[in-house]
Amino acid sequence: MRKHIKNILTVAITLSVAVSFSQDKINDTINTGVIDVVKPYAPTISDAFKVKEIPSLEDETTETKKAIKYNIFSFPVASTFTPAKGKAAIVEKRKPIKLFDNYATLGVGTYTTILGEVYLNHAISRTESVGGYVSHHSSQGGIEDLSFDDNFSNSKINVNYSSRLRDLAWNVEGGFIHQSYNWYGVPQSQIAAATTDGIDVGHSFFSAHFGGDITFEDTYINSGSFFFRRFGDNQGSGENRFTAKAKVDLPIRDVEISTDIRFDYLGGTFDRAYLTNTELNYGNFQVGISSAYEMKQDDLTVNLGASLFYLNDNESGESKIYIYPNVTATYRLVNDILIAYGGIEGDLIQNSYYDFATENPFVSPTLVVAPTDQLYNAYIGLKGKLSSNMSYNVSGLYIADRSKALYKTNIIRNLIPENDYDYGNSFGIVYDDVDTFGVAGEINVDVNRNFKLGLKAEYFSYSTEDEAEAWNLPDIKGSLFLDYQINEHWFAGANLFYVGERKDQLVLEGSLLPDPLSETVVLDSYFDANAHLGYHINDQLSVFAKANNINNQAYQRWQSFPVQSIQFLAGATYKFDF
Repeated sequence: MRKHIKNILTVAITLSVAVSFSQDKINDTINTGVIDVVKPYAPTISDAFKVKEIPSLEDETTETKKAIKYNIFSFPVASTFTPAKGKAAIVEKRKPIKLFDNYATLGVGTYTTILGEVYLNHAISRTESVGGYVSHHSSQGGIEDLSFDDNFSNSKINVNYSSRLRDLAWNVEGGFIHQSYNWYGVPQSQIAAATTDGIDVGHSFFSAHFGGDITFEDTYINSGSFFFRRFGDNQGSGENRFTAKAKVDLPIRDVEISTDIRFDYLGGTFDRAYLTNTELNYGNFQVGISSAYEMKQDDLTVNLGASLFYLNDNESGESKIYIYPNVTATYRLVNDILIAYGGIEGDLIQNSYYDFATENPFVSPTLVVAPTDQLYNAYIGLKGKLSSNMSYNVSGLYIADRSKALYKTNIIRNLIPENDYDYGNSFGIVYDDVDTFGVAGEINVDVNRNFKLGLKAEYFSYSTEDEAEAWNLPDIKGSLFLDYQINEHWFAGANLFYVGERKDQLVLEGSLLPDPLSETVVLDSYFDANAHLGYHINDQLSVFAKANNINNQAYQRWQSFPVQSIQFLAGATYKFDF
């Protein structure tokens, strides 16, 4: 071992001496310096290759997975369990309501009131049916502190036939109406004169009508209808009216424009004017076209259109064209909870003696009948559902009417009264340009299918051009109704109405003055409450009782015409099939 260490040391010393000698020699012959090597940088990209999803195997042998089979070792086990048969849960089913095609009602009450109605309907086949109804409502009157008869009567009869086919359905009907009222509203200052003259305040109306309608499926012509009415009274007045309407979809460049077409003819005559013994004739016909294009985008629906009317006055021979906007829009702000809507529309309103007498049966047969030019009816509102059973509607409107018809008490002809309606106990028509601003609110509640409640309130403000006031138009209107099915047998309901103040004018024909004396009369607001209670004896027979004007107000709907105070009526209804 020592011998080897000696040899290793000898070799190491020899190499050290040799290296030192060589370094000294080089240093003597090579000069030191700095050499800069400059070469441009030229990077390259190596070839890329895609890794195979399934790499190739270079194994000489590739083993395959062996299929594994699972087996269970089952053997029968004795069991005494027997499952019970399942039973459906018992659900209480409501007894289906038996519906009848016909009914008859009869009731009697105070003021010798008689109410009767019969409705009949019979199916001839699966597609044809025929029906009709007869109704009568009359009272012998008896309002306190009246000097003249206040009885009234209203009788109607109607028959109809309908047919329903695969592509269309049509219906025709005809009827007759007879009504009688009295001009009993003689002012206190004229009662003595009217009693002395022995006036007959009775006034009767009669009406006969015939009409029909048809509806199509999957055609450009959606529906059509026509209607003719002959209306008159026992004072020699007569009026004819014929209307025809059609609703079509006009295809224009793959767009359907909803279009309503209307033809309206009116012609009538009165034996005399109110102040002069000259015959009054009136009449016109109008042709109207209203079109609208519906656009929908998400929750916004807009109908853009216009209405065009041509009017020809038969008496004067003059004709005129009217153009009105027809724009409406709805926007769902929050689904069915909050829906905004609005629009601006216009119309040429055809006034008639029938319409006037229906709204105010105390008009005199001496009216000036002319259409109303409604320049525009602009409205905006919000509606929706507060819950699944409560809905609401809040709106505001502004209407501009030209030649709007207003009811106004006729002048008292105390100098030489010629007719039974000359004592301030009848109404005439005056026309004026009236602008109406209004706001309204409405709530409807369906607590369940047995209880329904509705409440509505409206406020109006009027501006007139020539007349001092918007005669007989209320500033406030309100109503409430409820319907309650107490149980299987008992049912009840109520209707409440509130009408605000109206203004009328009492005009006295003076003997020494060039102008008649006039006085503006303010009619008090009134509240009318009505209720009914009934009991279903069985599916076919029911009895009921009604109370009207429960608060016992002898209010005046029209000047000098008080209504009946509290009234009671009881009766029965019978349903049946043939």
